[in-house]
Amino acid sequence: MTTDQLPDRQSAAVGAGPAVTVRDLEISTTNGTPVVDGISFEIAPGEVLGVVGESGSGKTTVGLSLLGHARRGLEITGGTIMLGDQDIRAMGDADLRRLRGSLVSYVPQDPASSLNPALRVGTQLREVLEAHGQNDDEQNAARMAEMMREVALDDDPAYLKRYPHQLSGGQQQRIGLAMAFANRPRLIVLDEPTTGLDVTTQSTVLATVRELAAAHGVAALYVTHDLAVVAAVATRVAVMYAGRIVELGPADQLFDSSGHPYTRRLVGAIPRLAGGRSLVGIPGHAPSPAKRPPGCAFAPRCSLRVDECEARVPDMLELAPDHVSRCIKAREVVTYEQAEYGDPVELPPIESEAPALSLENVVGFYGPTEVLHSINMTLEQGEVLAIVGESGSGKTTTARSIAGLHHDWTGSIRLGDVELAKSARARSTDIRRQIQYIFQNPYGSLNPRKTIGETVGQPLSVFGIATGRTAESRVAEMLEQVSLSASYARRYPDQCSGGERQRVAIARALISKPSVLICDEITSALDVSVQAAIVELLGELQRELGLSMVFVTHNLPLVRSIAQKVAVLADGAIVEYGETAAMLANPQQDYTRHLISDTPSLEVATSEVQGAPLPTMPNEPEPMA
Repeated sequence: MTTDQLPDRQSAAVGAGPAVTVRDLEISTTNGTPVVDGISFEIAPGEVLGVVGESGSGKTTVGLSLLGHARRGLEITGGTIMLGDQDIRAMGDADLRRLRGSLVSYVPQDPASSLNPALRVGTQLREVLEAHGQNDDEQNAARMAEMMREVALDDDPAYLKRYPHQLSGGQQQRIGLAMAFANRPRLIVLDEPTTGLDVTTQSTVLATVRELAAAHGVAALYVTHDLAVVAAVATRVAVMYAGRIVELGPADQLFDSSGHPYTRRLVGAIPRLAGGRSLVGIPGHAPSPAKRPPGCAFAPRCSLRVDECEARVPDMLELAPDHVSRCIKAREVVTYEQAEYGDPVELPPIESEAPALSLENVVGFYGPTEVLHSINMTLEQGEVLAIVGESGSGKTTTARSIAGLHHDWTGSIRLGDVELAKSARARSTDIRRQIQYIFQNPYGSLNPRKTIGETVGQPLSVFGIATGRTAESRVAEMLEQVSLSASYARRYPDQCSGGERQRVAIARALISKPSVLICDEITSALDVSVQAAIVELLGELQRELGLSMVFVTHNLPLVRSIAQKVAVLADGAIVEYGETAAMLANPQQDYTRHLISDTPSLEVATSEVQGAPLPTMPNEPEPMA
């Protein structure tokens, strides 16, 4: 097969065709520049198709198109989108409104912003049913109780009377899933639905998606940057790069014997729980849609490129039944053993003459409720201390107390030998400069009315570091360090993807050269290659500046690659504390073992693939500048 036409797939439902069929989809800007093009795939009833790729690759754009929607400044300009026998592109606005929520539904990335904070959970569930003509109160009450049970939540009336802010992030996301499955749609589009969730909650959400899709024959398009999650939930995977699908096939084949160099580098950049490796990103940047090269868009970053790669866009080549790759060397690449990039690393414990940060008997409160119980930990100079645990365990409250953003606590927190005031406002300017905080949510942490350049440069003026052209030069340099071009300084946050916004937030925190950096789930919105680049950058800053970090995360494989020590929190108390490698290899507490067992693991997925050892991928030359 040498074209984008893909083989017809037999549905999982006996005698039925695909739930959704997409052929030659093209989405362009209003001035006619293609953003995504040549997109073709099918999804059978009950099947989960994962869509992965770097930020800006077009994953969410394709997902939204299945609802007949394009984001501001874009429009669907070509191809067909068939939901069963219904042509979505031929529908008018009224038909699309009836379609959305009934035949096709959407689960967004951020559950907190997708639920109405002023309405009770039960009211919002009832609205979904009533919006599509189900007005029988008794039947709706029964259906709402059933929806809650389907997503493993209480179905009692008291729970339905809660407001979204009274639920954890995982509970909010499961309410979003209940709303999406409420009307038994044929297709559900899930856009990063587990980003930011702890591993235990994520495991529950992934199991819910799999079970609901299979039980009700619902086709699912699962958009994510987390390849380990894809391995846990998806039957097949589509890999996107610069607005095109570059590989499509069964999940186990893509992870073990992928046929595109880009897929190889993505898989190689995934942190491993079984053994720490220094993370290595993909050199260079993905091109913007307006500046895609005439040939293979990945050629400038590819070590296997030849002149033919730059002459034209490669056709899809069939490597096996239902496995295709957009690479002229795909049949050669698929025979290579999957390389792991980065050297094995065992991070030795770090000792310093005086700790960079220390917490002694810190007890935190929300009003009269004690939420942190006698927290004791030490961060050495140049060390990374990871704080892990489930949602509500106290990770973020601990981090915010260190930064002075949460001031209702007792005990002692010291920066070096300086006792810290409880509130950031009561601390000196230099102390505030030395402790910088990167927030989890890239959508809420940037001012939408300021350009990226103004946002990143603001600490330079606040702390009296630089102004004028010197500040502009520092901003451009910092953007390049976090894998963004200097041209991003002229953009606004709404013109950036979620991963790009988080990189802006990281640049803003690093530009003032802090001594302690608090990272609150900072990689949860980043694809694995950019995550690797950020971790590389933070490692360089540690070595160059003696930077110390408190790294709040639910990504245990990432902890294995970056942190010397780990503190495991449960219900506001430290239940295990020690060196990372020893703890993950031999956890002493049931709670820690539970977290590790719930962590999505690519090793488990690939270990199930049978086959003889394959030849090693050849040494890679330096990529083209």
